[in-house]
Formats: sequence, structure tokens, C-alpha cells
Amino acid sequence: MASSSVSLFLVGFLIFAQEVFAEMPDSDGIPLEMEKEELLGIFEVMDALLEDSEWAQEHPQPCTETPWPGVQCEIGDEDPPMFHVTKIHIGSDILSPPCKSSATLSESLLKLPYLRTLSIFSCFATSPVTLSPNLFGAFSSLDHLALVSNPTLTGEIPQSLAQISSLRVLSLSQNNLQGKIPSKIGSLVSLEQLDFSYNNLSGQIPEEIGGLESLTILDLSWNAFEGQLPYSLGELQLIQKIDLSSNRLTGRLPPEIGKLNRLVLLDLSHNLINGPIPETLSGLEHLEYLVADTNPFNTEVPNFVGKLMNLKTLSFSECGLIGPLPNSLSSLKNLTALSLNNNSLTGTVPPNLGTLPSLDLLNLSNNQLTGELALPEDFVERLGKRLVLRGNNGLCTSNPLYKKDNISTNVITPWCLNPRGTKTDKTLAGEHPTESERVKPLDQNPIQKRSSAGSPWSNEKLNSFGFVLCFLSLLL
Repeated sequence: MASSSVSLFLVGFLIFAQEVFAEMPDSDGIPLEMEKEELLGIFEVMDALLEDSEWAQEHPQPCTETPWPGVQCEIGDEDPPMFHVTKIHIGSDILSPPCKSSATLSESLLKLPYLRTLSIFSCFATSPVTLSPNLFGAFSSLDHLALVSNPTLTGEIPQSLAQISSLRVLSLSQNNLQGKIPSKIGSLVSLEQLDFSYNNLSGQIPEEIGGLESLTILDLSWNAFEGQLPYSLGELQLIQKIDLSSNRLTGRLPPEIGKLNRLVLLDLSHNLINGPIPETLSGLEHLEYLVADTNPFNTEVPNFVGKLMNLKTLSFSECGLIGPLPNSLSSLKNLTALSLNNNSLTGTVPPNLGTLPSLDLLNLSNNQLTGELALPEDFVERLGKRLVLRGNNGLCTSNPLYKKDNISTNVITPWCLNPRGTKTDKTLAGEHPTESERVKPLDQNPIQKRSSAGSPWSNEKLNSFGFVLCFLSLLL
């Protein structure tokens, strides 16, 4: 009964609004109005979303001098010209009205054929809302669809989305969507941004995703995708950002990814991807951020990373890396952060890492690195606590700089042994030995010296005692 009365009210209000529009001329003196079906459609859509029950009375002319916040209209090219709703933006910001707790997504959206932008943020938070399979099929003009941060938006991604050939931005992030990515999504050849992050989507990433020839941003992070990455990713020649972090992806990286020479960010962290890392990735000449933490690569740090001259962040923490740190890292002059902690790296810390002019974070903690730290002092001072080397039991230092308060908590290393492999008394006491004590001539043995000179029966005392015995025997 309540919904019937609302519909009767809207029909009556529509007749009133049409009369008002008929009396309002455009800039050329021609009266402007809206089609009845379209006007009724915007009333019904907004009534299903908004808290304010008086919005219709307060904004009787949604496209003229009393526009609704969050609604934009444009004049069409018909003869005579008419108003059309082209944008709806509902969210928690001050530029749009708030949603009601029982907000839903009305199928009356299909009455708005000129709609180009639909963005609904933080709206569906109480009552479950699903996307109707037929909701988007009739949209021929929609180019921006963003349904973001709606915790009760559930169900699957409708196949009908693949019919919106004009779509350029598709963002369904931070919802509670389930199921697989529709395979037909590859038909969206105009799509530039695809963001399905922070949902409960599963299954494999479809091979058809390679058909998104205009794509520049792909974000599928924080879902439950599994299986191998599709080789068709190499066909996304315009792609600049790929974020596949925090899923269950397995297998090896497709070598075809190395063809993406416009790629700026590649985040594969927190998956189950295996090594080796394909050499073809050396072709990512514009790559600035390579993040692959927490994957079982179990391989060496590839030498080709030194060819990625634009790298700013290189992070392979907890990846089972083995072997030494490659000298090629010293050629990354734009590198600001290097994180290779929690691996099984061996060998020494290359001193030339300290020559990287932009490096502001170096984390090599919890590996099996050995030898004496010989990083430049100005580099050590500049990084301070952002130089993290703890957990490498084979590392040592001869430089008191590492013991300063602004560094020591993250660089816990003992003093280096002297050439004979022993420590001085000052070293054992926690003091830094002098240079003469740290490096002693090879013919000096402090242990032997203590056993002779430090004994109460030295050679001189034994000789004197023998002379006394001989003298007493003559007297007797």
C-alpha cells in the first residue's frame, strides 16, 4: 500500500513538473522539458536511495534552477532540445546527499538511457543489495560505473556489464561480491580502468581479460583468485598498473608480462607464485614499483633487475631468495626503497649499495649475510633507523658509527674478530678495541703470553729456586 501511494504521488508530481518545465525556456527562448519516462525514472531512482522524504518537493526541477545535489543534466541535440540526466553521484561527501539505511538500487535506472556516470559510495551498509542480471544491459551511453565501499552489496558481477561497449571506468571495489569474473568482460574494448579489489571474488582470472586493449589500470587485489596468471596479460599493451596482491595465485609468471613496456607498477605480493623469475621482465623499461613480497620464488635475485633503470621500489621480502646480492643493484640510481628481508641470502653486503643517491630504505634483515659492513658513513648516517640489517649473525663491524643510538636498534652486529679469530678484553666488555689491539702482528699470541708471564712460576723464579737448592746441598 505504501509503495502504491508513493507511485501515485510521483505520477501526480510528474504532471506538475512537466507543466513547470514547459514554462521554462532555454537560452534561445525555446521551452525545455524532460521526457515523462526519464523524469519518472530519476524520481524513482532517487527515492530508492535517499533518506530525505521531501527531496521531490525541495527539488521539483532536477535539471533546471533547483538541481539536486549529486545529479547533473545536459541538453540533448533533439529538436526541440530536451534535458537528460547524465550523472548520478551518491556518497558520503558533502557534494551529494546521504543514503538511507534501507537504500536499494532501483531498476528504474533503465529509464535513464542518457546516463553516462553512476557512482554510489558507502551507501549499501545495512540491507543486502544485489546487482540485477538485467540492470545494465540497456545502457548505451554509460562510460563510468563506480559502486564502491558498500559492505552489503553482494552477489555476482552481472554478465550484462559486458554489453556496455562505451564503458571506460568500471570500479566495484570494497564491496562483498562473490563468484567469478564474467568471461565476456573481454568485450569491453573501451575500458581503461578495471578495479574489483577488496571483494570475495574467486576462480581463475579469465584468459579473455587480454581483450581489454585500452586498459591502463587493473586492480584485482584482496580477493581469492587462484590458479595461474593468464598469458593474455601480455596483450595489455597500454597497461600502466597491475595489482594482483593478496590472492591465491600459483604457478610461474608468464614471460609475456615482459612485453608490457608501459608498466609502472607491478604488485604480486602475498600469493603462491613460484620461481624462477623470467628474464623477459628486463623489458619493463618504465617500471617504477616491483613488489612481490611473500611468494615462494625460491630463486636468486635476478641480475636483470639492474636493467630496470626507473625502479624506485624493489621489494621481495619473504620469498625464499637464495644466493648473493647482485652487483647490478648498484646501477639503480632512482631506487628509494630496497626490501629483501626474511630470505636466505648469503655473501656480503655490497658497499656500492651505499652509493645509490636516492636510496632511503634498505632492509636486508633476517638473512644469512656475512662479513664486515663497509657501507659509506654518510649513507649510514642518512638512513639511520631505515637501515635494517638485524638478524644476520655472520655480519660484523669495525665502525663505532653502527653503535650510535639512531642506528643500533636496527643494525645489531658484533665487533669484527681480529685476524687470529679472537676478541680482546675490551671487545668482550662491549667496548670498541683500539686499532693496535684489533689488528695484532701474526707472531704475537696473547694466550701464550698469558700462560708464561702471567704464571706465578716464571722462568726467572724457577732459576733462582734451583740455585738456592744447590747452595743448601753443599752446606749439608
